[in-house]
Amino acid sequence: MIGPSMDLEDDLHRWGGHWQGVWRRFRRDRTALLGLTLLSTIVLLVTVGPIIYQVPINQIDFAQAAAPPSWAHPFGTNDLGQDQLARVLVGGRISLLVGLAAMVVGTGLGVGVGAIAGFYGGGLDSALMRLTDLFLALPQLPVLLLVVYLFREPVRAIAGPEAGVFVLVILVIGGLTWMSVARLVRAGFLSVRERDFVAASRALGAAPWWLIRKHILPNVISPIIIAAVLAVGNAILTESTLSFLGLGFPPDVPTWGRMLNDAYPRIETAPHMAIFPGLMLVLTVLSLNYVGDGLRDALDPRSST
Repeated sequence: MIGPSMDLEDDLHRWGGHWQGVWRRFRRDRTALLGLTLLSTIVLLVTVGPIIYQVPINQIDFAQAAAPPSWAHPFGTNDLGQDQLARVLVGGRISLLVGLAAMVVGTGLGVGVGAIAGFYGGGLDSALMRLTDLFLALPQLPVLLLVVYLFREPVRAIAGPEAGVFVLVILVIGGLTWMSVARLVRAGFLSVRERDFVAASRALGAAPWWLIRKHILPNVISPIIIAAVLAVGNAILTESTLSFLGLGFPPDVPTWGRMLNDAYPRIETAPHMAIFPGLMLVLTVLSLNYVGDGLRDALDPRSST
């Protein structure tokens, strides 16, 4: 007699074999491995770095204002004499956290809208796709700036200056970046729902949620993973743009974008203030793109094993 435990074991075995093949294909891509190594290094630095390099990020020393890199301050100081290395490491935590949280919001919305539209079809599909088209037609950056400008102070008054801006930024970024994921998921659902094994399960009385979880979603998970990885980089860039324009986190919260905003007035006299946070931002987004490209090739079922 075959029970649920045996079904679970079979599922785990199939998934394990599938991801082993994905990892083998991914390892053959040197650019993807370089991106993964670089991304892992950056995550390790911003996670462990502030624990090892325990220089206060808000310690002001006007005698060392805009000082160039030295043994005492490896990345130099900003215009208030604050250590740039400490701020880059702490700011990296915030920037990465914003990217991950905004990705979860955007991917969750996209998967939900795309799954409902692709599974049920009909008028609901048409309405959701027209909504998607409407969001795609919106000029993203102006809308983003307008929403943050209008709601930043009310949200800060409710949740605090840091938590309020964090919640607002991730909701706005996620709420304006879910459309491509929704289209990918809808296309996958429309294709998979017509296959014989789905029709057979439906004929046996399987519930819609069971069909989606057991049969359809595992077959469209690959483009979702790729889109999610790339969305992290896009969210980090978007948050940096907001902070650079002065509409992101407050000045005492050192995200990479905020540090670039602070460096702008001294870009000629103290270029190190922009070089190091800008370099971390570029390397992070570039490594995420490399990993996303590598995953796209590795998850392609037509790739040779």
